[in-house]
Amino acid sequence: MDAEIVKNGKVADILSRKQFLLVQIMKEPISSKGHRLSCEISLPGRYIVLTPFQDNIAVSKKISSSEERKRLTGIAEGVKPKNFGMIVRTAAEGKTTAELHQDVLNQVNRWEQMHRQLHKANQPKKLLSELDKTSSILRDLLNDTFTRIVVDNRELHADILGYIQQIAPEKADIVKLFNGTKPIFEQFGVTRQIKAAFGKTATLPSGAYIVIEHTEAMHVIDVNSGTKTNSTDQENNALTVNLEAAEEIARQLRLRDLGGIIMVDFIDMRKLEHKKQLYQTLKEAMRRDTAKHTILPLSKFGIMQITRQRVRPEVSITTAEACPSCKGTGTVNPTVLVTDDILRDVEFILKNQAPQKLLIEVHPFVHAFLTKGLWKSQQFKWFWQYKKWIHVRPSIERHLSEYRFFDEQEEEIRLA
Repeated sequence: MDAEIVKNGKVADILSRKQFLLVQIMKEPISSKGHRLSCEISLPGRYIVLTPFQDNIAVSKKISSSEERKRLTGIAEGVKPKNFGMIVRTAAEGKTTAELHQDVLNQVNRWEQMHRQLHKANQPKKLLSELDKTSSILRDLLNDTFTRIVVDNRELHADILGYIQQIAPEKADIVKLFNGTKPIFEQFGVTRQIKAAFGKTATLPSGAYIVIEHTEAMHVIDVNSGTKTNSTDQENNALTVNLEAAEEIARQLRLRDLGGIIMVDFIDMRKLEHKKQLYQTLKEAMRRDTAKHTILPLSKFGIMQITRQRVRPEVSITTAEACPSCKGTGTVNPTVLVTDDILRDVEFILKNQAPQKLLIEVHPFVHAFLTKGLWKSQQFKWFWQYKKWIHVRPSIERHLSEYRFFDEQEEEIRLA
C-alpha cells in the first residue's frame, strides 16, 4: 500500500479484509525480495505513459532542451484525455502531435478493454499483460539508428513486421527473414560476443581490462591498465584507460542489467580536470541507458558510485567451462605420481594385452622427463625391465597429468 494513502491512519482504516484491489506489478521478485505492487496504474506506450485517475503532466528528465520540454508539454496538454495523467518518454523527443496523439489513443483503448473485463472478472484475475518480450524491446529501443532486424522464425517475423508497421511504418523494410544454413547466433557472431561479454573479466581494445565482482550488497568493478603502460606519462595513460573503461562499464551495465549500488575503482588520477572529464564521459555513456540511474563524481579515493534501477534479476550467463584436468572438482593428482601411474598401467597392459607395439602419448613436459638422458632415462629403464621398447610421444593436447596408450594400429588402448 502506498504511503500517501495511509499517511496518518492505519491500513485497516482504509481497507477491509478480503477486499479486492486493482494492482500493478512494478518489479519482479529478486532474490529473497517478493514482487512490488502498486495501486497507481500506468500504461506505457512508445512515446507516453498514461496514468489513470491522475491529472498531472511530466516530461522525461533525459530531455535536456528547455524548448523541447516546453513544446512536448504543450502537446501533452492538448492530447491528454480527461481524468488521465501523462508522462512523456524520452523517445518522444522531436515527434509530432499526431504521433503522440495516436499513442495516447492506443493506451486509452487498452485501458477501456481492461475496464470492461474488470466488472466480469472472478478474482484473482489478470486483466492486462505487458507486451511480449520482442514487442516491448522494440517499443523501448527502436530508433533511427536501427538499420536491420533479422529473424529466423517465420511466425515471429510476421509478428514483428506487423508490430513495426503499427508503430513505425517507415521502418518496416528493415525486418528481414534469416535463411542462412548456420544458426543465426553463430552466423552473426552473437554466441562469441556473449561468451566474451559475460565473463568475470571484460577486455578493452587497448589491452586494459575491467573485473566485475558481485556481492550481496553491491557490484564492484575494478579498472586495470593491463599491458597498456607508459611510464613517461602516467597521468595521461591513466586518463586514456579510464575513459575507455567508462564506455565499457556503461555497456556492461546495460548488457547484464546490473542494478542497485555499483562501485567503480578507476585508476588514480591527480588532475582535477581529468577527474571531471571522466565523470562527464561516464554520464554521457549512460545517457543511452533507459533504467533510472544516478552517478556521483569521483571520491578522493578514486571511487565512483553509481545507483541503477533494479527492475528484474540481473542477466547472468555462465561462460566458464569445466576444467579438463580436474573435471570441475578443483583438485588433481600430484604430478610427482604421474610416472608411478604410467608404470602401473604399462605393467598391466604388457601382462594382459601384450601389444606388438606400445606408444604412450603425454604432455611435452612429461615427455621430456621420461626421455631425458637416454641411458639414464625412464624410457630406457622400462626397456631394461620389460625387454620391450616403449615409445613416448609428446602432445600439447594432453594436460600435465593426462596420458593415453596406443597399439601398433594407432588405436587407443582403454584400461576401463
